[in-house]
Amino acid sequence: MLPTRLPGLVLIEPRVLEDSRGYFFEAYQEERYRQAGLSDAFVQDNVSISKAGVLRGIHLQNPQPQGKLVQVLQGAVWDVAVDLRYGSATFGQWEGFELSVANHHQLYIPPGFGHGFVVLQGPAMLGYKCTAAYHAAGDMTVRYDDPDLAIEWPVTEGLIVSDKDRAGMSLREVPRERLTLS
Repeated sequence: MLPTRLPGLVLIEPRVLEDSRGYFFEAYQEERYRQAGLSDAFVQDNVSISKAGVLRGIHLQNPQPQGKLVQVLQGAVWDVAVDLRYGSATFGQWEGFELSVANHHQLYIPPGFGHGFVVLQGPAMLGYKCTAAYHAAGDMTVRYDDPDLAIEWPVTEGLIVSDKDRAGMSLREVPRERLTLS
C-alpha cells in the first residue's frame, strides 16, 4: 500500500512474481486487503474497454455510493479520484495516478469519491470491484474539465468524450444533498 494525499484513497502495488513465462499476482486477497485497512465488501465487478484518447468521468453515485478497487488489465490510463464528500477537509481535491498493465498498480477509491480516467495507451481494459451495486437513480457526472477542480489531464487534444460526460455538472452546480457527507 502506497500513501496518497487524500484520506481513504489507497494506491496498491501488488507483489508480482515474474519469470521468463510471464507473471502472476493476486489481484485481490480479502484477508491481506483487510489487514491493510480495506475492509469493504465487494458486491459487483465491472469491466470497461476504451480506445486511446477516451476520457470517462467524473462519475459517482449517491445515494448508494460505491467504493471501487480499480486495475488495468490491458493498456494504460491516467486514473483520477476526486473527493466529493461534502464537508471533508479535502472536498473538491483530486489525485491522479498512472495505472497500467506494466506497473500492476491498483487504486482503491472510497465511497463518496468521483472517478474518471483518460486512456494513455489503448485499447485499455479496466477491471473494478465495487462496494455497492449500480443504482441508476443515484448516477451523476461532474465535468471532467470543471475549472474549480482544475484536474491536470495528461491528454487534452483529440479527446473522445461521451455526450453524457460533456453534459456533466460543475461541482458548484451539484446540489449538496447529492454529495456524500464526510
